Amino acid sequence: MPDYQKKVIFSVSGVLCFACVLVVAAAMGTPFWVKASILCKTGAQIVNASGPELEKFIGWANYGLFQGQGMKQCGLGDRPFYFSFFPDLTGVIPASLHVSVIFFCAVLILFSSVSSGFFFYNAFGKPYETLHGPLGLYLWNVISCFCSCLVLILFASEVKFNRLTETITNFSEGSFVYKTQSECFDRSFWLIFLTFLTHGLNILLIRLAGIHFPFQEAKESNATTGASDLMY
Repeated sequence: MPDYQKKVIFSVSGVLCFACVLVVAAAMGTPFWVKASILCKTGAQIVNASGPELEKFIGWANYGLFQGQGMKQCGLGDRPFYFSFFPDLTGVIPASLHVSVIFFCAVLILFSSVSSGFFFYNAFGKPYETLHGPLGLYLWNVISCFCSCLVLILFASEVKFNRLTETITNFSEGSFVYKTQSECFDRSFWLIFLTFLTHGLNILLIRLAGIHFPFQEAKESNATTGASDLMY
């Protein structure tokens, strides 16, 4: 492939990696990782609510990695609430798992930045070592893919297996019990998934630029060496 085409591909990949940095940083600060509707179970049981009456006891909640907000409804009007994970909820949530999600988000930002820098370095500079050169780009993007995948898996495990929404809504509640009516992952969570896809796309772009996969190149070189040994 001509050099100018490689420069274009590496430049596009560098821009995509830099966009990933901005997207992950923005996602970490937003409370839009999970959105849920919450039912005031105690209030609904007291009046034996059903059908349209049940809507008066259904509120909502949105939360992210650091904070959240919502509205509780128990038939007596709206009750807005706000919370932060640190330090308010550290005693009731799986803190180690939650911190791991934040840690891998930070690692994802770091390696996305490294990937972006090395893409531009390969486009306009003169790489001189494996980790600086085109082969190193596979490493940085694979690490970024791995970190984004870990963030998705760990956060989904925290929400689903540890009933995070119910834990949050029932925190410091004395007389009412809340139950999760429905919940789904919100846009910030899917932005991390988009980051995963972007780094996967970058790996394909590296291959499109004519850079062989590291293990594939090693096998080809070994095969060539063996043929030359048989000839001589």
